Amino acid sequence: MDDRELLRLANEARRRAYAPYSKFPVGAALLCADGTVVTGVNVESSVNGLSLCAERVAVFKAVSEGKRDFVKIAVSCDSDHCRPCGACRQVLYEHAPNLEILMGCPKGDFVRTTIAELLPDAFTL
Repeated sequence: MDDRELLRLANEARRRAYAPYSKFPVGAALLCADGTVVTGVNVESSVNGLSLCAERVAVFKAVSEGKRDFVKIAVSCDSDHCRPCGACRQVLYEHAPNLEILMGCPKGDFVRTTIAELLPDAFTL
């Protein structure tokens, strides 16, 4: 799948985010090795620790649908080049240590990196 199309799907998903507290909607589009794309959005709770980021929603949704092999994820927010938080970085690394990441924004610009670059020396058991 084309990078711009994956980012477009993340931007589309972002519009479905539930972010009444932070006012910071995020969308993610996770490309699986079989070509399937699984989207996720951030879902907030008034108890902040119960909120989930878009990246983890996409990974957990994909895993719950039997997907295990991930190639690339596009993440989009209203600010410039949306970056995964530390918790998302750990989950992404655990499920796909070679994952490519497109950090984007609605206007279509993005920065390409990898999870290994974002989280060197990740925790593993």
